[in-house]
Amino acid sequence: MDPESVEKAAASLLDAYASRVPIRPLTETEPELSLDAAYAIQRAQVERWVADGAVIKGHKVGLTSAAMQRQLGVDQPDYGHLLDTMFHTDGAPIDTGRFLQPRIEPEIAFVLGRPLRGPGVSAADAAAAVDFVLPALEIIDSRIADWRITLPDTVADNASSGGLVLGTTPVRPEGLDLALTGCLLHRNGELVETGAGGAVLGSPLNALIWLANVLGPMGVTLEAGHVVLPGSITAAIPVTAGDTVVASFAGIGTVTARFAKGTS
Repeated sequence: MDPESVEKAAASLLDAYASRVPIRPLTETEPELSLDAAYAIQRAQVERWVADGAVIKGHKVGLTSAAMQRQLGVDQPDYGHLLDTMFHTDGAPIDTGRFLQPRIEPEIAFVLGRPLRGPGVSAADAAAAVDFVLPALEIIDSRIADWRITLPDTVADNASSGGLVLGTTPVRPEGLDLALTGCLLHRNGELVETGAGGAVLGSPLNALIWLANVLGPMGVTLEAGHVVLPGSITAAIPVTAGDTVVASFAGIGTVTARFAKGTS
């Protein structure tokens, strides 16, 4: 895909953010859209957001669990960027009008205490770079109509990022078995999903390793203080105005997302 086509595709996704009207899958007009081109489209949007004043605060890894891969019909992880504009306060009202077709999923967030850069990052390297973990809820969203996405579509759309809510009590990872950490996901007081950290590539730490080793050869370092979302423990669930979602993680704590009537 030539640079002009990349910019055109990025502009169509940016227009969807502004208009709140989703677009057709990019792969319908570009059936041969490659992952490299899709990531170029993603980067073009991130560059626009940064130029407008946004700050990169970390990355997300998506599609790391079998449940999410089945749900979206893909067979490998992807990554996207987390901007400061995506962060919401635990328990505070979230304007549902900011999103087009939101879903939510529970994750164990890593906050890095030192830089991490691949290639060659090992489990020991990744674990040593983590300062603390937090319970998290990621709001995924799609600028593609009806979530009719292939892997290149979601990659181009910043890995279907929407927002995130982090818990407020940091937990040191020493002594935690993240693969065995269980999660209960409640919506409006009803238990809707359960899972454990092992659903995420065997352990959420493996997603951090994957991310560092994929980004390193591109010249990207995961910086100290950055947040990394490693992927969902359960399938994503839809949310709408009036919903309250609570994720409870054994040994880590709880986090709440409360969706208010949209005003945007």
